Amino acid sequence: MKKIQLGTSDLHVTPVCLGTMTFGEQVNEADSHTILDRALERGINFLDAAEMYSVPPRAETFGHTETILGNWFAKNPAARQQWVVATKVAGPMRGMGWIRHGSADLTAEEIEGACNDSLKRLQIDTIDLYQIHWPVRHVPAFGVLYFDPTKDNPALASIHAQLQAMATLVKAGKVRAIGLSNETPFGVHEFVRLAEQHGLPRIATVQNPYCLINRTVENGLDETMHRLKVSLLGYSPLGFGLLTGKYDEPGIDGAGSPKEGRMAKYESMRKQRWGRTESLTAARRYNALARANGMSPTQFALAFCYTKWQVASTIIGVTSVAQLDEDLDAYGTTLSPEVLAEIDKIRWELRDPAL
Repeated sequence: MKKIQLGTSDLHVTPVCLGTMTFGEQVNEADSHTILDRALERGINFLDAAEMYSVPPRAETFGHTETILGNWFAKNPAARQQWVVATKVAGPMRGMGWIRHGSADLTAEEIEGACNDSLKRLQIDTIDLYQIHWPVRHVPAFGVLYFDPTKDNPALASIHAQLQAMATLVKAGKVRAIGLSNETPFGVHEFVRLAEQHGLPRIATVQNPYCLINRTVENGLDETMHRLKVSLLGYSPLGFGLLTGKYDEPGIDGAGSPKEGRMAKYESMRKQRWGRTESLTAARRYNALARANGMSPTQFALAFCYTKWQVASTIIGVTSVAQLDEDLDAYGTTLSPEVLAEIDKIRWELRDPAL
């Protein structure tokens, strides 16, 4: 795979990134290490984590993913230089009191403390890409449809203060480049504007959902990122498994609702955007279109993401080496203009149900 430059940074990554939020919950440490070995063998050089992983988040597994990665790096010190390592500091922690005592803010001190903790768990000296997992501001994300100005709180940490905290980490050599996640066009513009105005680190990336059942990136954020030279890291390309076909009605391909699938296994996941009836309905339409064109739903959904100009690197999450190989084998698949037109017809009808 030809490596992609992230924004204007000096980071160059493969167009497929290994997401690791399954490590420590669905995947034990030994199997996680086997997946890391295989990804490196297949030429992947980019992995993404977060302090709050494993998912679904809970106190008992907080930080487990980074710890598993750190133990792998300790066993494979030479391999550390082959990876571009990304992780994230969680945003305001309402409802998750085990992280920073449930802070409703994300201050400079909290960013710096979280980074230091991630470095310890990862057992590395520098995080290549350090991202803010979600904004302090109230934004339409995670199923929230509208921006509500009445929920703004000017007492919370400003974007400028967060950039200054990131600058401190970069200056100390703890972070190479910075990024955002679950952001809006305004957020991207403001982070870039303030960085350029005050000589602070410029964001290289934004990590947002991007898949057949959530293409909200294309509602203006894509233009923002293109013009400001910020790269998109697309997560959930398989819509939390809905776009693999495994949740389709039995009889389509012999599948049903697998007991080990996240949507079947975790009730908290079914209550989120991916668990909506509308999301499953749309996914089944796309899965049927895939089969009608001689492709598996997984191959079809990944080909869509892999070939879109908006996406710099697609983040894949797996629970086995077999899934990893299937996802990587889909790279290079193309969709015809006619098939892309059919995809757009479905989107026009059903929009983005998993927003």
